[in-house]
Amino acid sequence: MLSIRDCLDYCDLTDDEVHLFAENAHIPDEAAAQILCGMVQTREGVLLLTEFIQAVIAHARARGDQPGTRQAMQVYNRFVTDHPPSSALFH
Repeated sequence: MLSIRDCLDYCDLTDDEVHLFAENAHIPDEAAAQILCGMVQTREGVLLLTEFIQAVIAHARARGDQPGTRQAMQVYNRFVTDHPPSSALFH
């Protein structure tokens, strides 16, 4: 049986990416990991996740949450490096 860590390694996702999604989707990290692993397998999923993280950044900025904004920006930068939205259009 695969562990959550195995799944994240396979999908090239970080704990921070999973936690950011889980926290903002109001679901457990384990459920978020399964959802994200499926989503990064498609171009549509990568685009949706990119937009989701951008919305988290915008929301943190609107609240004046500087630490939250910084954290979400770090997650965004890592995510788009590993899963470029522009390349997702050509798979």
